[in-house]
Amino acid sequence: MASTQSLISIVDDDPSVRRAVRRLVRLAGYATETFASGRDFLDSSAVGRTACLILDIQLGGMTGLELQERLVVTHRAMPIIFIAAYHDALTRDRIARSGAAAYLRKPFDERDLLDAIRAVVDANHGPADRGLRGPPPMMHGS
Repeated sequence: MASTQSLISIVDDDPSVRRAVRRLVRLAGYATETFASGRDFLDSSAVGRTACLILDIQLGGMTGLELQERLVVTHRAMPIIFIAAYHDALTRDRIARSGAAAYLRKPFDERDLLDAIRAVVDANHGPADRGLRGPPPMMHGS
């Protein structure tokens, strides 16, 4: 079981996605906090405690990529797993250049998300689960 000290923050404007991802991540043994917008996340105390950010690309107001840029500029960058329902070459290229830990296309496989989280947490805090299949692929879906 993963360390409950590793906080996984989830930013998605779809409440059903937030609930489903939170439930999955908690079942894997991680602490979670969820946010409906990039602004909500930036205004929270979770920014300084987040081990991994699961971030939707298409958010109302600030996009996921804009949030990532804001975190970098303010020296609060953290590993990010981008998730997206819409998939185009420009967005895919921007994500690939962004240094994201992973990019998963909705609907994504639960195991792929958990593997990506474990790879991030293991890289930063040591192995939490010796049963990993290896690092997650950068992109899923076509």
